[in-house]
Amino acid sequence: MTEATPGIDPDCGVADDFPHVCLVAGEHSGDHMAGLLMKALADRLDGRVRFSGVGGGEMIAAGGDKGFDSFFPMEEIAIAGIFEIIPHIPNVLRRINQSAERIKALKPDVVITIDSPEFSFRLGNKLSRTNILHVHYVAPTVWAWRPKRAKMISGFLEHLLTILPFEAPYFEKWGLDCTFVGNPVVEMNLDQGDGPGFRKKHGLGRDQLVLSVLPGSRLSEVRSLLPIFKQAVDIIKRRVPDLAVVVPTVGTVADEVKAAVSDWPVPVIVTETINAKRDVFAASNVALAASGTVTSELAMAGVPMVIAYRVAPLSALLIRMMTKVKYVSIVNMVLGREVSPEFIQENCTGPKIAKALGDLLCDADALRAQRDALAEVGDKLGRHLAPSSETAAGVILKILEKKNAL
Repeated sequence: MTEATPGIDPDCGVADDFPHVCLVAGEHSGDHMAGLLMKALADRLDGRVRFSGVGGGEMIAAGGDKGFDSFFPMEEIAIAGIFEIIPHIPNVLRRINQSAERIKALKPDVVITIDSPEFSFRLGNKLSRTNILHVHYVAPTVWAWRPKRAKMISGFLEHLLTILPFEAPYFEKWGLDCTFVGNPVVEMNLDQGDGPGFRKKHGLGRDQLVLSVLPGSRLSEVRSLLPIFKQAVDIIKRRVPDLAVVVPTVGTVADEVKAAVSDWPVPVIVTETINAKRDVFAASNVALAASGTVTSELAMAGVPMVIAYRVAPLSALLIRMMTKVKYVSIVNMVLGREVSPEFIQENCTGPKIAKALGDLLCDADALRAQRDALAEVGDKLGRHLAPSSETAAGVILKILEKKNAL
């Protein structure tokens, strides 16, 4: 990655007196959210804004002709699990230090960190003695574990943008300004795909059962979950002989996914774009998904799902000791009941997952009941609100006005 130069960039004509917004994302979902926010800010400011930070393909695309050079490859910090990160700690700490020094040199008007709390908050601490305003997008799950983080981040954050409607009070009691902006998955229009067109394009029958398999967007997740998901598909194939399997993935792990599914017991269709994901969801009867953002995406599309996840045993032990929630997926958390079956850690096995998927695929009443519940999830996530990126952009603009940066 090339180093961005503070001041006037001769290649894009962005002047020094334009507001300078630094955005830091640490994984695919954050890259997507930041990309939408960049577009909303650029639209509101008629392009009179410049960006810097850490991000992936969507942030680079949102930079347009003005450009966006990530400080380093975002994938270096996209690591899931407590113990899984241990081998990467030296490099992650180095990237935190480098990012802090880079930001101090660039002196942006505001820094916006997106999710990835372990990286974002360590970076925030290093910037806390500067006069650079820091906004964080996606609240840490203090309502689930490590509640003391609410007080800690209130010491250096200017504002917190939340994506779940119940989160703000956990932080406001420590004096941190919060705004519920709605959930970014609403903007993805995931309920507007062309299911019949996808089936026709890939030679799938109109009534053929289609299973979407979503193993996560991090390499660690893909490597951990795909072998288990393969076993589940192998078992369910015996119960549903004409089953079709589609894996919507992202570019950062696409090669790994394609290699892993090459020897599956059924032909697997792999897609990589957001447009293809919409069509896949529209064509799918059921999904098998890693716990994470994608469960919210499936809820917005109304696709019934089975949820599974596994991390290293020691990571799981620590998480269980420190957490206080009954469910791991946003879908079930939001509704306060298990709408979509969860298979976590020792329960994340091929046979258990296969039975749940088979029961769901073959039970029209169960499919209908889950679809009805998922519609309720969509409403709670802000389906009828203004786009989250627009609301978030409005908050950022008010902060820039407060700083007299506009």
